[in-house]
Amino acid sequence: MTAQPAQRPRLLQAMVDAFRQEDVRKKLVFTLTMLVIFRFVAHVPIPNVDRNALKQAFEGNALLDFLSIFSGGALQNLSVAALGVYPYITASIVIQILTPLIPSWRALSEEGEQGRRRLQVITHWISVPMAFVQGYGQIVFINSQSGGAVVQNFGILDHPMGTLATLLTLTAGTMFLVWLGELITENGIGNGVSVIIFGGIVARLPSLVPNVTTQSILATAGFVGFAIGLIYLVVYFQEATRKVPVQYARSAFRGGRMYRQQGQSHVPLRVNMAGMIPLIFAYSIMILPPIVASYFTSTGGWVGSVASFFVNQFQSGRGSGGTGWYWLILFIMVVAFTFFYTMVQYQQQQIAKNLQRQGAFIPGIRPGAPTEAYLVRVVTRITWAGAFFLGFVAILPFFVGLLTDVRALTISATGFLIVVAVVLDTMKQLEAQLLMRNYEGFIR
Repeated sequence: MTAQPAQRPRLLQAMVDAFRQEDVRKKLVFTLTMLVIFRFVAHVPIPNVDRNALKQAFEGNALLDFLSIFSGGALQNLSVAALGVYPYITASIVIQILTPLIPSWRALSEEGEQGRRRLQVITHWISVPMAFVQGYGQIVFINSQSGGAVVQNFGILDHPMGTLATLLTLTAGTMFLVWLGELITENGIGNGVSVIIFGGIVARLPSLVPNVTTQSILATAGFVGFAIGLIYLVVYFQEATRKVPVQYARSAFRGGRMYRQQGQSHVPLRVNMAGMIPLIFAYSIMILPPIVASYFTSTGGWVGSVASFFVNQFQSGRGSGGTGWYWLILFIMVVAFTFFYTMVQYQQQQIAKNLQRQGAFIPGIRPGAPTEAYLVRVVTRITWAGAFFLGFVAILPFFVGLLTDVRALTISATGFLIVVAVVLDTMKQLEAQLLMRNYEGFIR
């Protein structure tokens, strides 16, 4: 009786199988190479930056710390990639919202791959002014948070050429990252833009470890428990679907006669159809009040008092132990944006029309308007679960700060959501690559 060789764990074996395949190995290496280039770019500073003033601006400023985490530290270095890919994401959100409202864009979305490429070009053009506006706002805010000007020769009226050069540099950095992301999508593994965001967040995680380990053992253990539980919840809700049964009427020839047969399938409706977009919407709006109010805190009188109130209530809310009002408003906004964006996504899919075109129907529901009304009711019901989950993810740092006293940790649960979502998507794509070659993948 011969001894059987010990089998490797499933995940390890899948990684070995992936690297054995030359084309899959090339995709993985290409993706890692693009991430390395991104990290190099994140450390290339823009001109005319006062490093001491920049350090002073970030000391104790939870809002800037939060923004820097999602840029992979590029904002804290004020590099050419300080804006990350978020102007492009904002432009993509605008395109998705306006496509059903603009007839020409709606026609492009229905033209297949060629139409989607033209919409992609429009998204790139909209990203440029978005980057200009966001870059100008961030530099003005950073300058206001230090004793002196962080970026020298900056100001539309006083230094127009220096301001233009700085904004062009930031915009070029953003578009370069978008280009890297599209290269990853075409030649690598995973959605390129999401992988770039993932790389930026993960790059900052090691610097946050001392903030946790310097706490008490009980607080550190509590935080680790929260993190593990959150990862489980994110995976559960990201993969949760409501399967609506569907029947297809098929025709087949047998013995010279045509017979109609019934085929069964289902339409998967995701519980979290909106993804992370509602969180980005809500955070973007919640960031705006302290930025605007910071310009009026030194004016005095009731204007200065109101401005100081907004700065204290909204900006301090970014830390783990922020005000309850901040987190309550954030929770409500996330839930509202989840319903809004889910309905936008659902309307673009046109599920009821597609079923009717394919000769499919939901048992007990008539095709056409009744099917549309039924699907809207189902989507609305399951979206409550997704909306409350995203709202919980948004306010989780508040409860972590109360229960574990880990107040120095500035990364929010949104970062966990993005990281886990990108990992799941990348694993699915790698799984598909392995299954195409008759290998066993990661996912059971």
